[in-house]
Amino acid sequence: MEVNITFLGGAGTVTGSKYLVRHNGHSMLVDCGLFQGYKQLRLRNWHPLPLAPHQIDAVLLTHAHLDHSGYLPLLARDGYTKSIHCTPGTRDLCAILLPDSGHLQEEDAAFLNRHQLTEHAPALPLYTRLDAQHCMKQFRTHAFHKSFEPIPGWRATFTPAGHILGAASLLLEVGGRRILFSGDLGRPDDLIMNPPEAPPQADTVLVESTYGDREHGNEDILHELGPALHRLAQRGGVAVVPVFAVGRAQAVLHAINLLKKQGAIAQSLPVFLDSPMAVSTTGLFGHHPGEHRLTAHEVDALSHSATMVQTTDESKALARRHGPMVILSASGMATGGRVLHHLALYAGDHRNMIIITGYQAPGTRGARIANGEKTTRIHGQDVDVRAEVVQLTSASAHADANQTLAWLRSMGHAPDRVYVVHGEMGAADMLRQRIEHELRWRATVPEHGSSLTL
Repeated sequence: MEVNITFLGGAGTVTGSKYLVRHNGHSMLVDCGLFQGYKQLRLRNWHPLPLAPHQIDAVLLTHAHLDHSGYLPLLARDGYTKSIHCTPGTRDLCAILLPDSGHLQEEDAAFLNRHQLTEHAPALPLYTRLDAQHCMKQFRTHAFHKSFEPIPGWRATFTPAGHILGAASLLLEVGGRRILFSGDLGRPDDLIMNPPEAPPQADTVLVESTYGDREHGNEDILHELGPALHRLAQRGGVAVVPVFAVGRAQAVLHAINLLKKQGAIAQSLPVFLDSPMAVSTTGLFGHHPGEHRLTAHEVDALSHSATMVQTTDESKALARRHGPMVILSASGMATGGRVLHHLALYAGDHRNMIIITGYQAPGTRGARIANGEKTTRIHGQDVDVRAEVVQLTSASAHADANQTLAWLRSMGHAPDRVYVVHGEMGAADMLRQRIEHELRWRATVPEHGSSLTL
């Protein structure tokens, strides 16, 4: 019988990954992400799915980042009652990320209402912290390489994808077809994460294309970050580092540790990790030792490499300090969270620095700062950007185009077709062309909302 896939997100854009797989009267959602970035994309989060949540029989997650998991609390609140399948690392991270996402949405709605900045009366959060906590009860975990049946007759297997703790590629065997979802692929040369495993053989492949139109430079993060922090210390400035609480925060902390050990920057340079999420995530590395490159000693050092800032009062107290100092704070694309307060305070001084640490989705504040905009709007106010902006090209957690092609090539046999997803249109189409010309495989960039039959 036929297998149908509908692209409900992650098609023509790098956010909102949701792939609906249907066969023989059953439906499965692979990934359940939030749309981020441009307002017209974020508005999709409020649109209902083409089927009611109670009609979905299973949800499988490739990893915990919100563009892959952040819609789950809404799905569960609106009637999804079945299991959410993932790896143990993904479950542990979702328990941190999803309640925080709900909390931030409650805060954003309250801010809009308080300052009467909303078209709606009142503005409502997409979901709440409590919604997120409730959906965690539906999580079921599966070890890498251990097959399971999320729906009777549907066989699923997770394989390591690098990227972040718990991240997986997913092989789904259904209706006589083998469908491979790459998830987000890590870099083979990542500073802290293990490389992705070679993919299993498949008939159909959905491959991410975040960096489908570019290659990472030869610089490593130490050579990029060391001179920047040395300059900062010499002029007594403050570095604000928007970080993804999962992955990039830990990589930057580890890099700073190594730079201090090498003498490239002063041991006395104060470092603050102002993100309760990132603090909690840092502690998880000791629970999943097989998924990363860090030794037990290095994991312990991570927890002592910065002053861990938990409370709002502790965060506000940083404003009373003088530089030089480094503040790592979420969110990584500067779309919300505590980092906005630090940017508002420090972006206007030329002695200071804003360090961009990973992919910035178009339309986000981080992307606009990285592109050189001289003002940015924060909490309804225009803030001048006079601080030095440094973009660490080596800090990305995604495989580049060459590394993604190498991963595909290691499959050995050509699949029937590759669908290039989770990338902006230019990046996705460039990767499609390279797959067709260099691998001689058939490749397509699907459109949002489109369906295909296998």
